[in-house]
Amino acid sequence: MYNIKVVEVRLSNVTVGRIALTADRHCVFEYDPDYLKTGISIAPFYLPLRAELFTARSTPFDRNFGVFSDSLPDGWGSLLLDRYLQENGIDPYKLSTLDRLSIIGTSGRGALEYFPDHSTAIEESNVSLNKLAQEAERILNSDYSASSIDMLYRYGGSSGGARPKVFVKIDGEEWLVKFKAAIDPDNVGEVEYQYSLLAGKCGIEMPETKLFEGKYFGVRRFDRTNGNKIHTISAAGLLNADYRIPSLDYSMLLNACFQLTLNMEEVYNLYRVMVFNILIKNRDDHAKNFSFILKDGTWRLSPAYDLLPGGGFNGYHTTTLNGKGEPGKKDIFDVADSVGLQKKKYQEIYDEISDHVSNSGFK
Repeated sequence: MYNIKVVEVRLSNVTVGRIALTADRHCVFEYDPDYLKTGISIAPFYLPLRAELFTARSTPFDRNFGVFSDSLPDGWGSLLLDRYLQENGIDPYKLSTLDRLSIIGTSGRGALEYFPDHSTAIEESNVSLNKLAQEAERILNSDYSASSIDMLYRYGGSSGGARPKVFVKIDGEEWLVKFKAAIDPDNVGEVEYQYSLLAGKCGIEMPETKLFEGKYFGVRRFDRTNGNKIHTISAAGLLNADYRIPSLDYSMLLNACFQLTLNMEEVYNLYRVMVFNILIKNRDDHAKNFSFILKDGTWRLSPAYDLLPGGGFNGYHTTTLNGKGEPGKKDIFDVADSVGLQKKKYQEIYDEISDHVSNSGFK
């Protein structure tokens, strides 16, 4: 099952290419000759569609490519996976990147799949969310059993982010449901739900959201549509940007959005998210909290997610704006000018969002 030498990457049952490791454990990737004929790169900036052998950089993804690193769990999901492996007598620190991609197999975020596949499928959920939340809290408190780890791993082993969360299938639809972390207020689920509704009022494209059991925030997965998987890449994966530290400025994000989508309307959509983040003080706006999706051969900005006030990096925005960690209105407009947005339009968007945020009653 482990010490895998080659991993095959597939997208919509089509072989994209293969990943192997060098002697010093850098990932190398080569597109399949037939896939080259599709004309669609899975990561246009760092894996352009060419018949060559690509070698991953040492940083920031530990000798892996950003687009494949996106498939791997981080934070909560990584904690679950490592403890699950330990409970099953496997030293997680001896696993290679290829071993970990194989464990994700066909269960990862987005549409990329990895073979050999040693993943666990998400099934229709009949488990209590209250039960899962209780087990998650036990794990955070290091008071758990092997059965707790097994249960939560099956539901959340491929997830990202710091907060406990699970992937569940309800009435045939796949949802991501979040639970409270130790540092969160008791009503964090309700808070995120209310901010998701506010974002929608501000003209930001949001996935469907729900408040399960009156306290667990859930978001319908935008990387799953009508039973199909949607190829998704985070800004971190797209731009080879470290999401753990400040590594991007919004001007870079907005320019990259246009370079990828070739559509100024998508840039305006991202500008809306930027303004919203600044006005609600969502300082946890790191490079993995922005994504792009590929649908019908066209790149576009993904629906927004993780939109609620947050502490960020040392109390400042993780993605800077105009080079500042605590930007103001002038900085927002300066960046809008620098990327070629129309003055009248970007000012109207700002005023619209500012009015909604001011009238929301949120502090």
